[in-house]
Amino acid sequence: MTRVKRGKTANKKRAKILKYTKGFKWGRKSKERAAKEALLHAWTHAFQGRKEKKRDYRRLWQTQINAGARAAGLTYSKLIAELKKQNILLDRKILADLAKNEPAVFEKIIAKIK
Repeated sequence: MTRVKRGKTANKKRAKILKYTKGFKWGRKSKERAAKEALLHAWTHAFQGRKEKKRDYRRLWQTQINAGARAAGLTYSKLIAELKKQNILLDRKILADLAKNEPAVFEKIIAKIK
């Protein structure tokens, strides 16, 4: 039976792992065992971070809309309720952008629902 030389495969596998850990601190970027362990944690946090990013942005938009609404004498919850009642289909991202960058347009929207 012929023997299998694994040098090329093992080196490619090692290089692939170390490529992912480029920029990590200390030995986690250069030592294979430490790099594997670091990637297990890093990829878990990356997955979780993608979910948290959506939550964080929604909270930011709600805060920005609330600030714009309170300047016009309304609360966030009443504004959203009126928008739904009037069937104005603007999502929170757009409303937050309008409240922040286009206050005149945001005022018109509030005037329409009052």
